[in-house]
Amino acid sequence: MSDPASHRSARAAPAARADKRSFFERLIEFISPGPDSKAELIKTLADAEDRELIEPESRQMLEGVLRMADMTAGDVMVPPQRMDLLSIDAHYEDLLASVIDTGHSRFPVYEHRRDNVIGILMAKDLLKLQRAPELNLRTLLRPAVFVPESKRLNELLRDFRSNRNHLAIVIDEFGNTAGLITIEDVLEEIVGEIEDEFDDADQENGIYTLADGTHRVAGDVSISAVNESFGTRLPQEDFDTIGGLVAHELGRVPRRAEAVQVGGLRFTVMLTRGGAVRWFRVARVPQPDAASAGGDVD
Repeated sequence: MSDPASHRSARAAPAARADKRSFFERLIEFISPGPDSKAELIKTLADAEDRELIEPESRQMLEGVLRMADMTAGDVMVPPQRMDLLSIDAHYEDLLASVIDTGHSRFPVYEHRRDNVIGILMAKDLLKLQRAPELNLRTLLRPAVFVPESKRLNELLRDFRSNRNHLAIVIDEFGNTAGLITIEDVLEEIVGEIEDEFDDADQENGIYTLADGTHRVAGDVSISAVNESFGTRLPQEDFDTIGGLVAHELGRVPRRAEAVQVGGLRFTVMLTRGGAVRWFRVARVPQPDAASAGGDVD
């Protein structure tokens, strides 16, 4: 008959092998347990950065992942009034002009009403219409993906990856179009703003001189920086950024290619993203010549 002690030791052996932590490590865990809430976990990440255990960029990305889990599509979507849409009945020249002006690679296409999205058009597919004008635009449309405003961003990112979609139409509880969201919008909640082709890491103040003598100015540049660069006196009391001032003067966020004159400067929108202006083209408004303003001098 076998020894009961040998059975007990045999049963205890796997447990002992499973926990290879030292007594000291288990004691530390008992005295100072790990975080039991998301806020504590974020604080732990900050402490790890302070002790140089992780890089600041890593901490920011990890925090972005944690916060993204609590966000929905409705939190980061582009509202409908700022969506760049194409009409199914538009002529090819108008479609091409819209694609060039906005610079997007994908466009929701609507029929009759802007909130009646019937599909997604890839900008590259317009080349097919150029080569074969007899094609019907409807045949080039790809199915539109619709998601509710309550869709979690982490779930949406998983869907984007699995379905290989980069754009979705957000709908409200009544089935109406509430906005638009892209995979880039979701990723930016994790990694921060994704730089585009206009960005230049060597320029710190966000103001660039272009070949034609005009300037490219970031929407988040301070008004004081614009005043200093252009010698203007734009008001700084109510707004910090030039994008905020221009939007206030217009009464809304300007659309791409839209131009606004403020304080002797002409601001033309070069690029928008996420419902805000990323870049302006800025030029001085020509002032009337003093002689011509007063009439010809004999």
